Amino acid sequence: MNKTNYAAIDIGSNAVRLLIKGIGTKPQEHLFTKELFVRIPLRLGEEVFSTGEIPNSKVRKLLRLMKAYRQLMKIYEVAEYRACATSALRDAVNGKEVIKHITKKSGLEIEIINGEEEAHLIYDNHIEELLDKKANYLYVDVGGGSTEISLIHAGALKSSRSYNIGTVRLLEGQVKKEVCNRLKRDLNKLSTQYPNLTIIGSGGNINKLFRLANLPAKSKITLSVEKLQLLNTTLKKYTAEERASIYNLKPDRADVITHAGDIFLLVAEHAQAQHILVPTIGLVDGIIDSLYLKNYPPALPAEPESIK
Repeated sequence: MNKTNYAAIDIGSNAVRLLIKGIGTKPQEHLFTKELFVRIPLRLGEEVFSTGEIPNSKVRKLLRLMKAYRQLMKIYEVAEYRACATSALRDAVNGKEVIKHITKKSGLEIEIINGEEEAHLIYDNHIEELLDKKANYLYVDVGGGSTEISLIHAGALKSSRSYNIGTVRLLEGQVKKEVCNRLKRDLNKLSTQYPNLTIIGSGGNINKLFRLANLPAKSKITLSVEKLQLLNTTLKKYTAEERASIYNLKPDRADVITHAGDIFLLVAEHAQAQHILVPTIGLVDGIIDSLYLKNYPPALPAEPESIK
């Protein structure tokens, strides 16, 4: 085998994802290729955000899925993996107990990460290499249970914050007003300190919204807030079932996609942003990048020779 395979598992509030990427073993071959991507919509947050815990029925499904993912990683000869659980298991009163049970029965080590670490992992996609070093950006990842927002200034990550505002939470009517108000206050402050903000959108819903916008090739990865507003308004004219049929969406995407649009539009309004960059990356990509960097840390700059 001339490459090393890494795997990432993202146990989210809406779906559970497995991504396997391979990278050449020689320095000149250090370029990732996607080997496998699987997304299963378990929707763990559905009960958590209303009852406070993950029911046994979902625990059994999650266990079966983790066993299946473990077998897939064996087939692809994965050298190293990391499995991270986010908002739903963070908030569930039985979250730690569920993780302990799944780990014991599946043989996979799983960790619950906090919102700040989630935001950092999402950022660790080297997205900064694509950006204007003089510009200001908000990296916004909208998930089922939470939204992570990171400020990038002068090419560097300055802050990361997590808010319990997500698509499944909105669907279940479980977003607290005080959380929304805190988000608005924080964004109003950031827009004053860092003018002309551009949003970098992350997550399956913004990726799908970008594709549905059917933009011309010259737009590349840029979606205007105005275009998103028009698209979201159009999508809201239909029921979830109608959206699934008309736009060829999976049911678990059709019922939350407008909620994702609402969150991005809320962020854009209070950040005074006019554009959203959509590079189609997410938490699983960040996890794999972190595994790679652990094994191949960037070389330190050579020390200058002493003057003789």
